[in-house]
Amino acid sequence: MRRPGLTIITVTYNAGAFLERTLESVAKGVAEIGGSGRIEYLLIDGVSTDHTLEIAARYKDVLDIKIHSGPDRGLYDAMNKGLQLATGEYVWFLNAGDEVYDRTTAGSLLAALHSGADIYYSDALFVSPEGTPLGLRSEVTPHSLPEAISWKDMALGMKICHQAFIVKRELAPVYDIDNLSADLDWEIAAMKKAARIKCLDFILCRYLLGGLSAQRRRKSLADRWRVLKRHFGWGAAVLNHVRIAARGLVFYLKKGKYW
Repeated sequence: MRRPGLTIITVTYNAGAFLERTLESVAKGVAEIGGSGRIEYLLIDGVSTDHTLEIAARYKDVLDIKIHSGPDRGLYDAMNKGLQLATGEYVWFLNAGDEVYDRTTAGSLLAALHSGADIYYSDALFVSPEGTPLGLRSEVTPHSLPEAISWKDMALGMKICHQAFIVKRELAPVYDIDNLSADLDWEIAAMKKAARIKCLDFILCRYLLGGLSAQRRRKSLADRWRVLKRHFGWGAAVLNHVRIAARGLVFYLKKGKYW
């Protein structure tokens, strides 16, 4: 049996308020490509006590969702479980509330994957909890998105939204489950392994603002320091955090806010 070209992984815990957005967006893309055979969908649940699993069950026939519900040690532990269970050539993480950008995205992505790059990335559209578009990440944050990138470009933080970053499963690192900036660490580690990284000319996702890092900002920033120090060295990490602060101030003065 031919393995799927892509595994989409969604991690949930009491995500009933937003999960259907994610599932519906994937379902539209699957319908556009004529079925789910080329896309594997994994839902890794932390034993939700709301209606998360009921919502997921409604999409089992449409998406052929594989639901795995059990205790975990947090978001990144659950994501590691998803990596272990995935069988697709590439993996794509979409959190509950995040969406595939539109119904043509899945087909465009599957076509792009034939070029065989190790990593694909693009921009992400920020949306509010109410679903209101807030702008592209490259426009509403200080993180511009280059058309060519390497791991060294991550010295000032996360240039690529995690939900707009797709990597070959065989290259995908394990997440550090004790670090709130583990997504940054994961991207850098994957890019270090990659021989070819390709920027897509279409938007991959709609990103729901308000994730774990935003909710625990102080620890997230401390953990980002640990990540950048590990990959770039202590001295560079100090200098780059000064640059990050200066860049953020300039952006705030120009835009009047900083996401």
